[in-house]
Amino acid sequence: MSRPQPTGARPQDLPVKADLARLRVEYGKSERLAYLGHLDLIATVERCIRRAGLPFSVGNGFARRMRIQFSSALPVGASSSCEYFDVRLTERVEPGEALRLLRAATPSALAPSRACYVDGRAPALEAWLNRATWELRCEAPGLTAAALEGAVGRVRERGTLTYLRGEREKRVDLAATLGGIEARDVAPGVVDATLVTRSGPAGALRPRVLLDAAIAEVVGASLASARVRRVAQEHEEDGLIVEPLGPFGPQPPAPLS
Repeated sequence: MSRPQPTGARPQDLPVKADLARLRVEYGKSERLAYLGHLDLIATVERCIRRAGLPFSVGNGFARRMRIQFSSALPVGASSSCEYFDVRLTERVEPGEALRLLRAATPSALAPSRACYVDGRAPALEAWLNRATWELRCEAPGLTAAALEGAVGRVRERGTLTYLRGEREKRVDLAATLGGIEARDVAPGVVDATLVTRSGPAGALRPRVLLDAAIAEVVGASLASARVRRVAQEHEEDGLIVEPLGPFGPQPPAPLS
């Protein structure tokens, strides 16, 4: 028996996506959900939107899926205070009310914190958010902030970083993807660091991959543990940084997502 579709309207009668209200929501992902996969996260957020009763729009395709976009997937093992999704609504709901409904329908470990409407023709979140800031806690015998910064500098001088992801060899351009790192000593063998990365055609840099390569440069040190948390996602262009919830400059005239 086939499942009923979310709407009985014909695809040709549904509104154009760019003309729909586009609600952008900021939410967090707590440390206890650090190993929740991205696909599971997407399914959970979609269920929360349904429970909240928001008038979400569905696509024109055969499956009629919810029209929703997410910021780039977190690496497995990382938490965050700044994840985002854009959901298209068939009618505008006041942002404060939408946020209240979502909070009531969402587990506290994924609690939404802010919401606003953005231009329906703006670029897709995953491609537009090209700069990220991470907070790291690294523990290794004999590790110091100076040693970590120096090791990252030596890794950066190589130009590229090659690593295995599963059985596939991956290569990332450090000149394009590594923004910088600042480290500070917390206790013997414990270092906190702030890392800035960029993403784009050259790919994206995973903090743990950089840490593993840097620690390998520190003589006699092996990484005992590392905590990774994303604390900012932004758009960077021509030296300017734009926050995900604005304020925004002029938007392009044609839909890009």
